[in-house]
Amino acid sequence: MRFVLFLFITLFFTACSQKVETTTTTTSGKGFAYYPAGQLSPSNSGTGRLGDNYIYAPGIRFPIESAPAYINSQVYGVGGYLGPKGSLCDKQNYIYPWHDNYCEKRGWTMPLCSGGKGHQGVDIRTATCEKSKYYAVAVEDGVITYIGSYTVKLRGKSGRTYRYLHLDSKSVQVRKGQNVKRGQRMGLVSNNMGSTPTSIHLHFDMKQTIKVGNSSKSVFVPPYASLVEAYKRLLDGNP
Repeated sequence: MRFVLFLFITLFFTACSQKVETTTTTTSGKGFAYYPAGQLSPSNSGTGRLGDNYIYAPGIRFPIESAPAYINSQVYGVGGYLGPKGSLCDKQNYIYPWHDNYCEKRGWTMPLCSGGKGHQGVDIRTATCEKSKYYAVAVEDGVITYIGSYTVKLRGKSGRTYRYLHLDSKSVQVRKGQNVKRGQRMGLVSNNMGSTPTSIHLHFDMKQTIKVGNSSKSVFVPPYASLVEAYKRLLDGNP
C-alpha cells in the first residue's frame, strides 16, 4: 500500500512539473506558452531549479525590444554542439513553448545549481534567425559598468547587475559610465563570441546579493520567472 501511494504521488508531481503554461497574447506573440521554471529540455541538458518561481527582478523590461522571442537552449537545441544535427536556424528553435536553461550543464561555478555548476543565465533567440537586426534594451534604469568585445554590463538602480552577451560590437550604442533609461537601446543581438562559434541569440543573466546558506553572497540568480512576467507585459503593450 505504501509503495502504491508513493508511486501515485510521484506520478502526480511529475505530471504537474510537465504542465505547459499558456497566456493570451497579441499577434506578435500568438500562441505564447512556456514550461515552468527549472524544467530544462532536453532531459540530458541538466537539472534545473524546479519549483523556484520567485521573481528575483520584479518589474524589469524584457531585454529584447520586440516580440516574438524564444527562450531555449543554444547548446542542446537543433544545431547546437550537443543537440540534434541540423541548422541553428531550424524552425524548431523558433517556436513556443519556452524552456528554462538556467543551470543547464555548463562549466561555470553556480552555487544555486545542482552540483554547484551550470549555465549562469538564459539564452534568448530573437524573432528570426537574422543577426544584427533586433535590439537588446536596458531592463531598468541604471549605469553601464562594462563594455567588452561582445558583452555589456548594466548595474540597475535596484543594485542588480545584468549582463548582455553576443551583441554586435559595432552596433553598441552605450558607453561605460553612461546612465541609461529602462527600454533604451544598447546594441543588436548577433552571434558574436570572438573566435568561438555560437548561434544568434542573447545570453542574459542577473547577479544580486542573496542569502546562500549562512552567509550573503553575490550570485547569478534565476532570471526565467522574471522574464516570463516581463514578456507578458511586452505582449500586452505595457513593456
